[in-house]
Amino acid sequence: MTGANGFVGKNLVAELSNQDYSDLLLFNRKNSLEELEEFSKQCDFVFHLAGVNRPEEESEFMEGNYELTSKLLEFLKKHNNKSPVLITSSIQADNNNPYGNSKKAGENLLFDYSKETGADVFVYRLPNLFGKWSKPNYNTVVATYCYNVARNFHIQVNNPEAELNLSYIDDVLEEFINALQGNPSILNNYCTVPVSHSIKLGELAERILSFRESRNSLLVPDMEDTLTKKLYSTYLSFLPEDDFSYDLKMNIDNRGSFTEFLRTPDRGQVSVNISKPGITKGNHWHHTKNEKFLVVSGEGLIRFRKIDSEEIIEYRVNGEKLQVVDIPIGYTHSIVNVGETDLVTIMWVNESFNPTQPDTIFLEV
Repeated sequence: MTGANGFVGKNLVAELSNQDYSDLLLFNRKNSLEELEEFSKQCDFVFHLAGVNRPEEESEFMEGNYELTSKLLEFLKKHNNKSPVLITSSIQADNNNPYGNSKKAGENLLFDYSKETGADVFVYRLPNLFGKWSKPNYNTVVATYCYNVARNFHIQVNNPEAELNLSYIDDVLEEFINALQGNPSILNNYCTVPVSHSIKLGELAERILSFRESRNSLLVPDMEDTLTKKLYSTYLSFLPEDDFSYDLKMNIDNRGSFTEFLRTPDRGQVSVNISKPGITKGNHWHHTKNEKFLVVSGEGLIRFRKIDSEEIIEYRVNGEKLQVVDIPIGYTHSIVNVGETDLVTIMWVNESFNPTQPDTIFLEV
């Protein structure tokens, strides 16, 4: 594997190791050409990931994207090693610019090599990649935005309507390992990562900014949207190491505390309720709002009464046996700390709290 210390390389090494592939021959800028030749003699499959996309000098494009490829193929031919070769090219290979030209030249080397030797070659024209361990101001705008937003730095959006085509690193890894196992995804002689995502630059910026704001709003990003799910995971990987945690607003009084933890637009909210020994909370009912109570520490008594009945229903719960209690509508209910320690209850409600429509009617059980 060339480029083993790069963004794709680090992720691929980790996943190959995770899948019990051993004897990885890893080549990077610190290695010599003599080592490259030795690896070329030993290998059973080549991941040629090394490349240059932001050099100081324009000439480095051809050096990094063409000349190293030429040398690699030269060594493989020298040792008559016809192992498959996978190369990472770019969707810019058809663009008439120094980077695109150097990538196209590397592709042509691979195709000519395959015709000459009969070896399988897998040329991947990759779109913009994103994911953990990518470099801000180098690999992708996603990395740059995530890094800056996580640090409250300014982000620049030159053309909000610009359309981006993105592939997530885990989808790339899955495809590369399929190729390793002889099952690449091929389209018109080029290999492709089947899963990709389109988004406008302005929308990308807004979405990543919303991730930072979620610490204040408590709104969980929409994980049903696969791109949002992948972007949020990427964003978290860029958090500064002294900023993994954040405070929640605790509503504290002599009875204990009530703290909202997470909110969603369509799945309700989760809160943490702490009651001191002997304290009763609740004594209200709802028309439509419904809840689930989960006591995780202490001993509690959850009491119900249908509002048109005098019969009281009781459920004893404790943190030793985790048990969810549904709170049906039309029942006034309360939770009493009957133990000697704080009663800690995780509470889910089917809608985020709306102070203008609280749907909470006081009535003692």
